[in-house]
Amino acid sequence: MGGRQELGQNFLVDRRVIDRMVALVDAAPGPVVELGAGGGALTRPLAALGRPLTAVELDPQRADALRRDLAGSARIVRADAVTWRHPSQPHVVVGNVPFHLTTAILRKLLAEPSWSVAVLLTQWEAARRRCGVGGTSQLTVQWMPWFEFRLDRRVPARAFRPMPSVDGGLFTITRRECALVPDADRRAYQSWVGEVFGGRGRGLAQVLARTGHPLPVARARAWLVSRGLPADVLPGRLTADDWGALWAEVRRRR
Repeated sequence: MGGRQELGQNFLVDRRVIDRMVALVDAAPGPVVELGAGGGALTRPLAALGRPLTAVELDPQRADALRRDLAGSARIVRADAVTWRHPSQPHVVVGNVPFHLTTAILRKLLAEPSWSVAVLLTQWEAARRRCGVGGTSQLTVQWMPWFEFRLDRRVPARAFRPMPSVDGGLFTITRRECALVPDADRRAYQSWVGEVFGGRGRGLAQVLARTGHPLPVARARAWLVSRGLPADVLPGRLTADDWGALWAEVRRRR
């Protein structure tokens, strides 16, 4: 994630949004990791929290400037957030994510085992879909048994410089204390979710009967009725609890 516009970054300039992001970070304990520090608009108020702060920035000139300005207050790491390895101790993640890198950053972040809370500003459509507003994305469903996604607010395009063509969205991801699917099942569950989202059929009941872990149509319909869901419900309409319970039902049929 670079600091310059040619690296895809739109800088956050709205003080109210910056303050809100800092407040969300402040509500979660532990050291802080900022992804894509840019010019430091968020880094400086984060440093003022007085907690251990690591800021990751790809652009060498901006990274050097932050080292000079925040010497003793923050650790500045020149690295690409898409490939940078997170610390092993528990920490809080925050970042104004370049819109075109949202999926890559999220995939990397969700696979990291040590952070507890992430406060992210992304493109509005991505934030909305991650948090299930109007339907949940496949990526979110693959991870929601282990994480809770919450939309905080829509951020107008005028809050950024240069101003992008679309709005941003601020949301949080919190690691669940008790996973809804066993960790040992993660790979199988995520693969199965991919089959469900890519499956064919008139509604979820038919799709479930055609996956690698098939659930007979009649049993799938009965399960959906027990959850108060129609047989033709779309996968993106199920809640995290629904997915956890559905996977448990599928496993019972194996």
